[in-house]
Amino acid sequence: MKPLNYAILKHFTKVKEACADDVINALKGEYGNFKALNKKAVITALMTAEANGLIEETRFELDNNHELRVYYHAHKDGADTINKYIKE
Repeated sequence: MKPLNYAILKHFTKVKEACADDVINALKGEYGNFKALNKKAVITALMTAEANGLIEETRFELDNNHELRVYYHAHKDGADTINKYIKE
């Protein structure tokens, strides 16, 4: 099993785009018992990945609870870097 942050990054190499809620839903089967698999921690991980140039913001919207939902995707260079250092 990969570290959670690695799994979060790797997820972006497999989808067109995702927000924190999408990541949590995708990973809860394998990482559901991890304390760090919560919205605040995942958002922090996504913002860190964006700051490091691995993913970029694609769009944003308000969810049904009127909370901001930010979507990201791994651009080609980011996905290449993620795949180079994080193997399946």
